[in-house]
Amino acid sequence: MAPSSNRRPGSSRRAQYSTFMGYVIAFAGVIAGVAVLLFSTSNAGAFAALRGGAADAVAPAAEAAAASRSESQGVWAALQGYFTYGVQVARNEQELAEARVRLTEAAALRQENQRLKALLDLRESEPKPVAMARLIGSTSTSTRRFALLGAGRNHGVTIGMPVRSPLGLVGRVLETGDRTARVLLITDTVSVVPVRRAADGLPAFATGRGDGTLQLRLINIGTNPLRVGDAFVTSGSGGLYWPNTAIAVVTRLTRDGAIARALSDPGTTEFVQVQPLWDEGKAAQELSAPPAAGAK
Repeated sequence: MAPSSNRRPGSSRRAQYSTFMGYVIAFAGVIAGVAVLLFSTSNAGAFAALRGGAADAVAPAAEAAAASRSESQGVWAALQGYFTYGVQVARNEQELAEARVRLTEAAALRQENQRLKALLDLRESEPKPVAMARLIGSTSTSTRRFALLGAGRNHGVTIGMPVRSPLGLVGRVLETGDRTARVLLITDTVSVVPVRRAADGLPAFATGRGDGTLQLRLINIGTNPLRVGDAFVTSGSGGLYWPNTAIAVVTRLTRDGAIARALSDPGTTEFVQVQPLWDEGKAAQELSAPPAAGAK
């Protein structure tokens, strides 16, 4: 049932007195408050002790609130700093990355100069190069391993000529254009190079495996005398490649030979020299032979 809108205490004396006393107390409180206000205005230090006691009483709670406020302000300042200086930090990181790239380019230029000097300082016993050029392209995704040479027929380059870098044999010229030539790398699966162990002349054949390594197969099958670390050079057999050109180092033994790492990595080789054929008569027979299975 809804309460009556009539707020009169009714005929109860007790209720009437209670209401009257409430009004009296409220009025007295107002009078006391006005009096205290006027007294404190005229005498500022009158209630200093009371205010001090009240301040002491609430001091712990105030300190806790202040600490919480400081921590929240610190978190807010950190967030604000993150969003305010985030762009500047990103710009600084970009400038640092660009500076690192410039340093890398400078180091690459120094290495390029060293490679060029090494090409010029090749032993005098080696043949005079037909051309010196840059490898301007290579097959990165194909299963075959070719490179594009920045020199062609106009520079005297012909089919079959060996291509080498300061570190060792790179491959041989497969096709020629007027200004470019296609090089069959020694790591290609149809590349076969007659080699010998540098220490004692043990003959073998180095066949490309298509993954940057070479398969060394011994001519004399029997006990495998190879060891990890053996260095191999070209033997000159076949008339294509000049003898004693470094080619690979043994990294893992197999049943009939070994797996070797090519000393001159075509992927990191830039400048090369094109050499004349070692023995043109033998080279003509080698080049006129039928191509190996899978050659393109």
